[in-house]
Amino acid sequence: MIPNQWFVVLNSAEVRDKPLGVTRLGERLVFWRDSHGAVHCLEDHCVHRGIQLCLGKVLGDRLQCPFHGFEYDGQGKVQCIPANGRSTPVPSAFRVRSRPTFEAQGFIWIWWGDQEPAPATPGFFTDLDATFSYAEVRDPWRAHYSRVIENQLDVVHVPFIHANTIGRGGRTLVDGPGLKWVSPDMFYVYVFNRSDDGTPALGPREVPLEPEPPFKLEFIFPNLWQNHISTDTRIVASFVPVDASCTILYLRFYQKFVRVPGLRSLVNWLAMPFNVYVAHQDRRVVETHEPPASALRMGEQLIRGDYPIIEYRRRREELKAKTKPD
Repeated sequence: MIPNQWFVVLNSAEVRDKPLGVTRLGERLVFWRDSHGAVHCLEDHCVHRGIQLCLGKVLGDRLQCPFHGFEYDGQGKVQCIPANGRSTPVPSAFRVRSRPTFEAQGFIWIWWGDQEPAPATPGFFTDLDATFSYAEVRDPWRAHYSRVIENQLDVVHVPFIHANTIGRGGRTLVDGPGLKWVSPDMFYVYVFNRSDDGTPALGPREVPLEPEPPFKLEFIFPNLWQNHISTDTRIVASFVPVDASCTILYLRFYQKFVRVPGLRSLVNWLAMPFNVYVAHQDRRVVETHEPPASALRMGEQLIRGDYPIIEYRRRREELKAKTKPD
């Protein structure tokens, strides 16, 4: 995983009035809401005897361990040990690690790292405003999250894996693909696949990026992706790392061509079975990757059409290297 990043880890609706225990980024974590509805994230074990805190309950602004009643605040500090008396001060060593959280757009992020969050809040797709509505499914994949991300940046596979869906037409030749870095941690991918007419494929520097093509892919590090299908239609995915061999794909269909309440929700949900079917065409093969996780240099023989994947790996390696001692 890339340290010192804001990772999407949950849908907001998953954290309700009871503690939620999950594995994310290879660690057991517990999420809970305080009396004001704010989300907190702690390591899911009690400092006393190692019991899972997710089996406890929320008491106002604190999370109570189910075993001996220790009460934790949102920063992971034990504020009360009932056996010692509520008025007895608690030593500072009685605490577990907490993770900064951020909630917006129906997602919950955590800051994964030892540094202070920078930026203070995570980024999202600025063009998805309140005029859009969406439906979402939660889809588990037995694959490292980096491989699931790369699949959504792979423009070469579309006419093969998706020959009867989004890849119809046999457009096997890849011009480009075009790529533009919008910021150090966000880039666009422009797709120019076409039928092979015997002419050589154009390179990434030979395809037109201005004026900007209406169809593009957008990626925000470390785990958010958007497919700009049209002005009114988008697919958004968050690739949530569970551990080294499992990822949860939160897949959303956004649209604003239907805005009538009720009808728009129906349209959103009717679009999801097709989108899930397309995702599962990918999942069948992505789960067979060897080695499970990707890296910039790993012995694969890549081609020019893999340019977006190469750029993703390059930046991922840079971000990981930032945390290593000189």
